[in-house]
Amino acid sequence: MGNEYLLEMKNIVKTFPGVQALRGVDLKVRPGEIHAVMGENGAGKSTLMKCVIGIHPPTSGEIIFEGKELGHYFPADALKMGISMIHQELNPVLHRSIMENLWLGREPINKLGIINEKKMIEMTKEVLETISMTEDPRTLMKELTVAKMQMCEIAKAVSYNSKLILMDEPTSALTNHEINHLFNIMRTLKEKGVSMIYISHKLDELYTIADVVSVYRDGTYIGTEKVSELKIDKLIRMMVGREVKDMFPKVPCPIGDVKLEVKNLSHREFFKDISFTLRKGEILGVAGLVGAGRSEVIETIFGIRQKSGGHIFIDGKEVNIRHVTDAKKAGMAFITEDRRNSGVFPMLDTQLNMIIAALEQFLNKFGLIREKQMQEKCEEYIKKIQVKTSGFGQKMENLSGGNQQKVLLSRWLMTNPEIMLFDEPTRGIDVLTKAEIHKLITQLAGEGKSIIMISSELPEVMGMSDRIIIMHQGKITGIIDNRADLTQDELMAYATNTVEEYKQHQKGVNK
Repeated sequence: MGNEYLLEMKNIVKTFPGVQALRGVDLKVRPGEIHAVMGENGAGKSTLMKCVIGIHPPTSGEIIFEGKELGHYFPADALKMGISMIHQELNPVLHRSIMENLWLGREPINKLGIINEKKMIEMTKEVLETISMTEDPRTLMKELTVAKMQMCEIAKAVSYNSKLILMDEPTSALTNHEINHLFNIMRTLKEKGVSMIYISHKLDELYTIADVVSVYRDGTYIGTEKVSELKIDKLIRMMVGREVKDMFPKVPCPIGDVKLEVKNLSHREFFKDISFTLRKGEILGVAGLVGAGRSEVIETIFGIRQKSGGHIFIDGKEVNIRHVTDAKKAGMAFITEDRRNSGVFPMLDTQLNMIIAALEQFLNKFGLIREKQMQEKCEEYIKKIQVKTSGFGQKMENLSGGNQQKVLLSRWLMTNPEIMLFDEPTRGIDVLTKAEIHKLITQLAGEGKSIIMISSELPEVMGMSDRIIIMHQGKITGIIDNRADLTQDELMAYATNTVEEYKQHQKGVNK
C-alpha cells in the first residue's frame, strides 16, 4: 500500500543567528496535490521551502519523503530524489544563454567528453515548447524580460521530471495570459501525479489553482484547510491574526501644480512619443501588460536608460537627465521592480542598504561617517516604516521580501525626494505589508510628493491612483482622469489595444 503523503515535515525548527525563523512547524503534501502555503512576509514560508530543497538543514525536526526519513542533504541530492524549486528571487546567469542556464551542470556530452551543443539546442527547444516559449535557446538571459526569465525557471523545473515542485511566487512577474498558461501546465503535471507546493500572496490565484492551503504566521503553523471550504475572510485572519479592512487606503489629497512634464519621450527600442504630466500630491498609476514599456519609461526618466528623443520638465524647467545622479539631484527617487538584481545588496547589512543613497548626509568635513547620526536616522525609519529586523547588522538576504522592500523605501526617503517612481511596489509582498505600503504611499502623496506607480495588479492600480495611464507596445493607449468610472474590463481593453471593440461590445450589451 502506498504512502498517503509524498512529503511530511514534522515539528521543523530553524534558527539563524539572532532569529528563530521556524518554531516547530508541520506540512503534509499528498501525491498529485497542489498545496498552497500562505502567510505574511516573515511567516517562514520561504525558509520552510529551503529546508525541503536542502539549502537550509532544519535545526531540528523530521523530513519524510516517499515514506523515508531524510537525513542531512543538499540541493543536488533533492534534485536526484525528485524535488525541484522555482525561487522567488530570480538568479539567472545573465551573460549565459537560455540553454546554458537550463542545463547547467547536466549538459549533454559526446563521446569525447565535449558538450554536444546541437543536442542541447534540441533539448532546450523541446522543454521551451512545453511552456509555449519560442525564444532561440542561444539567446542570452540578460536580453530577456523578467517575465521571460521566470518562464525559463519554470521550464527548468519541468525539465527535471520532478515528483515535487516547489513554487515560490512563480507568477510575480507574469501577465494574466502567462499566469493562465502556467496554471494549465500545473494542471497537466497534477494529472501526471506530480505534487506542487505553491507560495503566493495573490488570494485569487489560491482559489483558482490550489486544492489545500497551509497557513503560517511568525514562524508558527496555524492550520491546514481545503480551499473549497475556506472563506477568504477566515484565510486573511489566519494569515495576519486580525481583519485587514482597508487594502487600498487612498484618501483624496490636495492636487497641486504640475511637478513633472514629459513631452514626446522616446527610446529607440522600447517606446515612442510618451507625453504626460504629474502634479504635486498626485498618484499617477501606470497600467499595461508586461512588455508594454512601462518600466522602460520611468527608467529613462530616472536616467537608467538613455532617451532617443523628447523632453523632461520639472517645475516648468527642462532638465537633462543623463545619469541616475542627475535624477537624484533633480529630486527623484526610484524603487525598482527587481529587488534582487537592481535593488538590495543582499550580502550587506540592513543599515548599509538603508543609508547608501544618502551617505553624504552622514559624512563630516573629514569624509568620515558620523555613526551616531546615521544610527539615529536608521532607527527613525525602522520605526516609521515598521521594518522587522533583528538589528542593523542583519544581512539583507535574511530579511523577508516585504521587509527588503521597506528598507528600499527607507533608502530613498532619506534623500528627501519630491518625485517618487514606484515600479511594482508590492510585488511578492503579503496582504498586511501591501496594506502598509499602500498607506505609506498615500501619506507621501498627502505630504505633497508626486508619485508614479506602475502595477500589474488591476485592483491596486485602480484603488490607489488619482489618474491612470495605460500602455500597449510602447505607446499610451489611454489616460483615465476619473478612476471611479473605470472597470477592470475597460482597463484591459486599453492594455490590449482593443478599446474600440470593447466599446462596440458594450453598446450592444446596453441596447
